[in-house]
Amino acid sequence: MALTGRSALLAAIGSLPVGVFAPGWTGMLAVNAPLALAILCDYACAAPVRKLQFTRSGDTSVRLGDAAAVSLTVTNPSNRRLRAQLRDAWPPSSWSSEAEQAASRHPLTIPAGERSRLTTSLRPTRRGDRQADRVTVRSYGPLGLAARQGSHQVPWSVRVLPPFTSRKHLPSRLARLRELDGRTSVLTRGEGTEFDSLREYVPGDDTRSIDWRATARNNNVAVRTWRPERDRHVLIVLDTGRTAAGRVGDVPRLDAAMDAGLLLAALASRAGDRVDLLAYDRRVRARVQGRAAGELLPALVNAMGPLEASLIETDARGLSAAALTHAPRRSLIVLLTSLDTAAVEEGLLPVLPQLTQRHTVLVAAVADPYIKRMAAARGDVEAVYASAAAAQTQEQRRRTADKLRRHGVTVVDATPDELAPALADAYLDLKAVGRL
Repeated sequence: MALTGRSALLAAIGSLPVGVFAPGWTGMLAVNAPLALAILCDYACAAPVRKLQFTRSGDTSVRLGDAAAVSLTVTNPSNRRLRAQLRDAWPPSSWSSEAEQAASRHPLTIPAGERSRLTTSLRPTRRGDRQADRVTVRSYGPLGLAARQGSHQVPWSVRVLPPFTSRKHLPSRLARLRELDGRTSVLTRGEGTEFDSLREYVPGDDTRSIDWRATARNNNVAVRTWRPERDRHVLIVLDTGRTAAGRVGDVPRLDAAMDAGLLLAALASRAGDRVDLLAYDRRVRARVQGRAAGELLPALVNAMGPLEASLIETDARGLSAAALTHAPRRSLIVLLTSLDTAAVEEGLLPVLPQLTQRHTVLVAAVADPYIKRMAAARGDVEAVYASAAAAQTQEQRRRTADKLRRHGVTVVDATPDELAPALADAYLDLKAVGRL
């Protein structure tokens, strides 16, 4: 039997989509038919949500800590004016605070047949790819009493790249590189393995650099000057196993290793060397090969961006084999890994001879600054015990580093803030003594 009067009105209200009315309104509307009719008319006049059209544009990458802007263009193809609230949803790690996250909600008014552009600002707190979630629109009627709501999938991805905070150390290391390369006005040029030029002897020069034939042809004593070799191969190997997942200070070990690797890559490419990257745990996670100097850093940060440490033990033999495959001729292999005693003695030490036989090997590890603070702590019994435990840990790392050095490996063990410049200095030292 057909419903009439108030029953028909309540039946119509009950058939409306969930969310049109606030909870508890149905009972009130049962005794206020004019208000219910106004709400029904308001709902009917609200612009449809399903017909809305969306397109995206804007940033596709951003450095960690910087802001990215992603625009969303909304087209209203209906013949009704759109009055709405829009939420452009992204993962929670796309913002550093709730206040910034609130900026993903936008008021929206679009006349019939027109379009509008909204911009959502992201400030991600983690590296990796951030994928856009749903776009939810709540379309209100002219009176604001009722609304239609719906969601749309509008894909977009923003890759969050390493911040490269160590680039502030690059100018000072480039100045030292120019000194080694003989392009600055200094009394003596850096040692190297490639002959550069002859010049007159000055007090303090190494007598072994005297060119006796050139001296015999001239009235003055002539000395040979050298410069570091160019076009050498540097392979940066990132260990992405379980030890890279641990946090040291405010950052994961992997992020500190990436920052150091980027500074080394920038410096080595300026020195004329070729730089490649390999990320490995039990398989190759990322690879950058054969890039020109101008393309190197963008390629490296793009490859490092989505990298995450795997909670598995690194296969040291597989890592060694992969490194040898990617370094077919004599190279500098820079292994950014851990100095944990068990990981080194059981994994790295047995395969070191394969690497050091053909290549120069440099191992760089991230030290925990909290251990250093613990070692210096005093004041009560608990602090003394903590200091003793920290000193034991430091001694274990020193013994592990000494074992690596006895195999001819250069070792850099530094805190996250100091690792990048220390690694760059170690590279320059190898250049200065002609080992690279």
